Amino acid sequence: QVQLVESGGGLVQAGGSLRLSCAASGRTVMLYAMGWFRQAPGREGEFVAVMNWSGGTTIAADSVQGRFTISRDNAKNTVYLQMNSLKPEDTAVYYCAKARGQRATMRKNDYDSWGQGTQVTVSS
Repeated sequence: QVQLVESGGGLVQAGGSLRLSCAASGRTVMLYAMGWFRQAPGREGEFVAVMNWSGGTTIAADSVQGRFTISRDNAKNTVYLQMNSLKPEDTAVYYCAKARGQRATMRKNDYDSWGQGTQVTVSS
């Protein structure tokens, strides 16, 4: 069983940047795709970005394309989400998740381990 712990959230002004980290423990995640999702109050959770096991394939949601970048350091068993040019609509709790397989996927049901989330608040 893998445990995922997110960090790096906080309050930032519109246009600012944050870097989220997701540290995995209990099991290596280097053989699995890793993704980020978010959930804003009163809204359904949505896919943000994913990277396959090797780092060769990444997918980002249209809403964050060109502003957010996912990366991973398999030696540290850690995944990152660099968020630039933040907007108020990016305000949400951000969750990292481990996929069941190696391929990048946007489907929530393809993930079997989730962190507890980190709050990101973007003020206008």
